[in-house]
Amino acid sequence: MPIQRRRFRIEEAFAGNLPPLAMTDGEVGPMHQEIMNELRAIRSQMAAPVRGAASGGAGDAVSEQEVADALALLATYRAQIEQCEKLKVELDLIYDAISRTKREIAVLHGNSFGGEEMARVKGELGAVVGGTEEATQQILEAAESIDQAASALTKVNSPDQQKLLSEEIQERVVSIFEACNFQDLTGQRIKKVMTTMKFIENHIAVMMDIWGGIDAIKSHAPPIADSREGDDRLLNGPKLAEDGGHASQDDIDALFD
Repeated sequence: MPIQRRRFRIEEAFAGNLPPLAMTDGEVGPMHQEIMNELRAIRSQMAAPVRGAASGGAGDAVSEQEVADALALLATYRAQIEQCEKLKVELDLIYDAISRTKREIAVLHGNSFGGEEMARVKGELGAVVGGTEEATQQILEAAESIDQAASALTKVNSPDQQKLLSEEIQERVVSIFEACNFQDLTGQRIKKVMTTMKFIENHIAVMMDIWGGIDAIKSHAPPIADSREGDDRLLNGPKLAEDGGHASQDDIDALFD
């Protein structure tokens, strides 16, 4: 309902219909009370539509429709806010997973891949290879010397020469025993390497658990393709005790029977 605006008397005074406000001895003139009454009347008129809508009448239908539209819009906003809150929870989980994964990678990089530990692993494996080669060479040389001394022993009749050859054989046997000590050193070195590999494996397992475990990772793993060609495709190295699909020595011997 539009508000019926009434014209102030002071406006009419300025328009020339009434005499202007008179100021006497610094006090407000006689029209002050009338102006205040006009302001109170306007305020009452502005409050009248609200009272009319509350008491019922023709304006109720419009007001109820507006309220219904507002409630529907509010429900839509609430649904969107709930979706945004769910999305925020998911984003927080992803952010937390990425942060934890970064920490695990930082630990691996600092303590394994990029640190002194990996350099030590390479050194230990190199020492294993070198020690094995050296021990093998020493054993082969000793075995060859023993074979030669045994052959010479059957051809000599002098007790002194037989004694010398026997002592040489004994020295070579001792040399073989000394060379076999490489397995103890090799075991210690490989144990250090396995400790580092176990450390890496544990942190990788933690990262896989962060992203849903091994089953979730398998779905994203690319298929393993063997790119080797020729004889290289036939070289798979020695089998482990639990490996299947390998021919035993008995199976091989049976081919020659």
